Amino acid sequence: MQSSLFIFVAAILASVYSQVSMPPGYEERYPGYYKFSKQVRHPRDLTWDKNIGNGKVFGTLGQNDDGLFGKAGYKQQFFNDHRGKLEGQAYGTRVLGAAGDSTNFGGRLDWSNKNANAALDLSKQIGGRPNLSATGSGVWNFDKNTRLSAGGSLSTMGRGKPDVGVQAQFQHDF
Repeated sequence: MQSSLFIFVAAILASVYSQVSMPPGYEERYPGYYKFSKQVRHPRDLTWDKNIGNGKVFGTLGQNDDGLFGKAGYKQQFFNDHRGKLEGQAYGTRVLGAAGDSTNFGGRLDWSNKNANAALDLSKQIGGRPNLSATGSGVWNFDKNTRLSAGGSLSTMGRGKPDVGVQAQFQHDF
């Protein structure tokens, strides 16, 4: 009885092992063999983008390996004239997953003209600390061979010290 049980278990293990193993180089020699056996996952995300008033409402509902997610927001252009171009955006996200849930919301302002641009982004995770990120840069031409470019950034993550970056370059072509 024990020997027949041992042979039966050995036969099952050999069968399982032979089905999950593949000789080296087999997939390269026979590329079409496993083409239909692999599970193909089609994206099932629902995305929308709709003009409302002077702005645009956008969003996505979807699923990936980490869980379910939803993103939504509103974007509007405030002006685009001699002062430059100013756009604003408010957004939020919600993620439901096995590793935990998270909710974020925030807003962003982007300004640019022919010489410079700047951005300000403020966001907060529910149960966390707010994050602030500000960047700016510009290029000013003094004449056809001389220009100054400068930029900087500021980033804070809650209560810690902010990260500050500054750069400048003066360039003259002889």
